[in-house]
Amino acid sequence: MVDSIYRTRSLGVPAQGIPDQYADGKAAKVWEYYIGSRKSRTDVYKNWLTSLLSSKNCDSVLDVACGTGVDSVMLLEEGYNVMSIDASDKMVMNAFRERWERRKEEAFDKWEIEVSNWLTVADDFPDRRFDALICLGNSFAHLPDFEGNQSDHKLALKNFETMLRPGGVLIIDHRNYDAILDTGRAPVKNIYYKGNCIKDIQTSSLFVNGRPSMVTLDYFIDVTAARKMEEEGEEELPSGRKLKVTEDGVYKFRLSYYPHRLNAFTELLKETFGQDAKHEVYGDFQPYRENETPSYYVHVIHKPF
Repeated sequence: MVDSIYRTRSLGVPAQGIPDQYADGKAAKVWEYYIGSRKSRTDVYKNWLTSLLSSKNCDSVLDVACGTGVDSVMLLEEGYNVMSIDASDKMVMNAFRERWERRKEEAFDKWEIEVSNWLTVADDFPDRRFDALICLGNSFAHLPDFEGNQSDHKLALKNFETMLRPGGVLIIDHRNYDAILDTGRAPVKNIYYKGNCIKDIQTSSLFVNGRPSMVTLDYFIDVTAARKMEEEGEEELPSGRKLKVTEDGVYKFRLSYYPHRLNAFTELLKETFGQDAKHEVYGDFQPYRENETPSYYVHVIHKPF
């Protein structure tokens, strides 16, 4: 295992969409400060996603990287029928808790939450089909390529395609790894989270036979500032609880990703959905124009009828 040589994730930090690899630790609490409130996303993201789903006449949505359920809750509140899955039962427990707390609301009473893996989801739910499937927040990049041929990436995408009805739409994103690999730096800006206590992100890239194989990001969080904001009521953390941080200063945690380049990922999608499938690319939620350098690319691809 690569972690026996080079630790790819701080202890206790969950990865949405794939199984947790470590037990709880201090870093998990620091990660929550990075995210900020899990009860809401940026307004730009919310407005973009709901407008997109509305324009595609979507009603049923499968959230395949639900984590604690923040995106799913957002869509439920907007009137969508949502099924949420994650491979991490620990992360999904937060979604179950949210559903229980709001069970008297009809949308939440009907909310389906399941533990499932991207590599088996089509077999786990063979009769289910959806208008839209979302895999956002750079979640797909958590899936590694240990075989070196992207076989797991291709299988996961094929399963996503299978879960869509004809005419359905996959909405999936990744960081701008072209810029990260070319410059050696990841931007601090995050278009999804409201947390504003991050001081720096340090970037390491691993190449195997000249081919980018892994990008590791070390996040530096100003916990002192985050704690002050929490005490002043400016930062609401998950489940309304206060996280106790006993030391002052800046904390670091680490996550590793597969670096999907824009053109290569587009080809993966076309290989799965067909070369003639309608495909749109957004940069930070704006229609992407060549030579722009967004922080994130969001792909929207339609399953042909």
